[in-house]
Amino acid sequence: MSERDTSDNPRVDPTADHERPEFVAFQPTGAPAMALVPSPRWRDWINAMEDRWANRCLPLVVANEAGWVLGNEHAFVAVWNGEPSTAAVTIEFDEDLPQPHPVQCHFGYGIITWAVPYLFRTPPGYNLLARGPANWPKDGIASLEGLVETDWSIATFTMNWKLTRPGHPVRFEAGEPFCMVVPQRRGELESFRPVIRDLAADPDTHAGTKAWVESRHEVEVRKFLSEYSREYEQERAAWQRHYFKGTAPDGRVAPQHQTRISLDEFEREV
Repeated sequence: MSERDTSDNPRVDPTADHERPEFVAFQPTGAPAMALVPSPRWRDWINAMEDRWANRCLPLVVANEAGWVLGNEHAFVAVWNGEPSTAAVTIEFDEDLPQPHPVQCHFGYGIITWAVPYLFRTPPGYNLLARGPANWPKDGIASLEGLVETDWSIATFTMNWKLTRPGHPVRFEAGEPFCMVVPQRRGELESFRPVIRDLAADPDTHAGTKAWVESRHEVEVRKFLSEYSREYEQERAAWQRHYFKGTAPDGRVAPQHQTRISLDEFEREV
């Protein structure tokens, strides 16, 4: 059995021996304020489930908080009539706002656009992925992602969503996240050498996977025999906890295991 960091929230910092890299959000003078905060761990649609069972999925809840989110400032409803023109989208705010409105249809084809009032600056060699908030689905609309070279760009960017159901009203509340920003090291993705390999070629991994499959199959058989009994629920929770705890059914533990991502808040410099 190997030793590992068993803290609930280990800070994974590859630059621990050096100065931490800065992620800067420049706000142009006179630009409107907009919330920019670490993404929350929880999602209302999951918490509304019976027993909030999807929160047992550690990859999902960690992905929820893997970035910072920008919050929509003014509640509105958008509707697209299905035509390609910019006039085909109507956006009605809950309050009277001066022009230009913070959310508009610039490109047509059911696309609505937020002007992001920050110029982001990442360290040399880092891009910025701008995407919709993770695991935050909305009926009738889908977020569009962009990858920006924010280590040199001097222009702000926009965040765009595409309405997908003509005639279907889509509402964004005030304070609702509409954009998630995640720094990424440029070139790291291309550095990987993708390989498909027979599982049996790695005996340790093969044995661990076999044990996990067998334990899960045993629980599913008990489910069938017990007709979804409380005992089954307890056992299902047990095998689901293996990944959450960073352990394998045979007792082996992961050398590193992270159950949370705890991002710093942006600090305004005077």
